[in-house]
Order: sequence, then C-alpha cells, then structure tokens
Amino acid sequence: MKRHSPDVTLSTAKGTRRRSGSFASLRMTWLLGLLLTGGCEFYHYEIPSPDRLWHIIPWFDHMITARYIRPYQTDSVPRYTIDGTVPVTGGEPDWSAEWTKGVVTTANAMRNPFAPDGGGEPHPPGPEVAVISRDIDAAGDTLYQNYCAVCHGGAGDAKGPVSSRIAAPSLLTSRARAYSDGYIYSIVRYGRGVMPRYGDKVYAPADRWAIVNHVRKLQAQAPAAQEPAGAAAPIAPGPSATGSTGGRPR
Repeated sequence: MKRHSPDVTLSTAKGTRRRSGSFASLRMTWLLGLLLTGGCEFYHYEIPSPDRLWHIIPWFDHMITARYIRPYQTDSVPRYTIDGTVPVTGGEPDWSAEWTKGVVTTANAMRNPFAPDGGGEPHPPGPEVAVISRDIDAAGDTLYQNYCAVCHGGAGDAKGPVSSRIAAPSLLTSRARAYSDGYIYSIVRYGRGVMPRYGDKVYAPADRWAIVNHVRKLQAQAPAAQEPAGAAAPIAPGPSATGSTGGRPR
C-alpha cells in the first residue's frame, strides 16, 4: 500500500485540486492557538485564585502544634547567643528624677565594674589610683578627648578651647577628686548645670565608666594643688541648664 505524501490530490466535480501539507499545518496551528487562548481565559477568569482561598483553608494549623525548640520557654534548652545581643538584665535603671533633685544616694552607691579591685569601693583620689585595664584605658582616653577635652582640657585642667567661655571646672581640684565614681558617671549620663547630658551620645555604660577611669587617671598623674579650706565641698547635682537632662534617658 502506498503512503500518502503531505501533498494530497483531491477529486472534485470540476477537476483535480492539490492541497498543500503546509497549509494544513498552518490551520492546525491556528486551531491549537485558539484552543490554548480559550484555556488561558478559562484558567484566569473561571478558576478561583489561590490567593482568595488561603483564609478558608487552615493550612497553617499544623504549624501551631509542630515540634520545634522554644528557647525561652524552659531553662533546659541551652542559649548560645553573642554577648551583648540579647538583653538579660532589663537595662540600666533611671535615677534622673533623684539626680535632678540634688539627691546623690543612688549615684554614690554605684560601683565601678572596671575598678581594679573588682567593683568594690570607689577609687581613692590622687596618686593612689591603681593601674586600670589597657582596653578600658584606651577607650576612656579616646572618649574623653572626643567629648570632654574641649571644655575640661586634655589634661583635665580646664584649659580647653572653650573652658574660659563657659567657666568649665577643672577635674584636678580637690572637689573633683572627692566625688565618687558613681557621681562622675551620673554627671556624664545626665549632665549638671552648664554641662549637657552625654548619655545620649556615650550610651554604653562601659564607655561611661571608661571616661570615669580616665578622669581618675588624669587626677593620679597631676599632684593635688593647695586650696583654701572648704574648696573640696561637693556641689549638689541638679538638672542640666541646657534642658537635656529630661526626655528619654540613655
């Protein structure tokens, strides 16, 4: 039996006509395209979109009862986190209300965690200050030069660029030496008088203590000057005249 070729011969009443196989293929392609086009219309407009069905399909229910580790639900699960990334102490307390009213109870009760004696009594003033950690020493030097030296001088002697303009006090006086570490820390955090607060700039407690330690270092390097009686009387704390004591404490 002889196979038909793509080009076939058709007999009609008026004679013989040849139909090309390429024309038949084109027609088939057109029909297939029409079918597909209608299928797309049906798919997009007749079948509901899955986005409109999620709210009626409880496909998330299994996640509620799924087995997984709840690290903060029990103490039996180890918590390996990078130091400083997860607060575990609730943050530093705020004693600004007490400070602005001239009360130093909290300030004087604070213990310097970077003191050489491990956080005991505040540093004694003058040359009796022990050697502090080199890391804390470097941080305190840098922070002091950035924030404090412009007013209190690089050596703490109130000979900075603007010291005389704002009557910034020297940190080498017997009064400054007599302040507790916590008192100086509180001045750094909340400010006092002309000095604005720096708690919103030096917001890490460790950095504030580093400044305190650097002040003690400057005092230890400078001999105490002779002063009249009563010059060492402390000045009660109070709000910053710049109005920066209030607001969100840092």
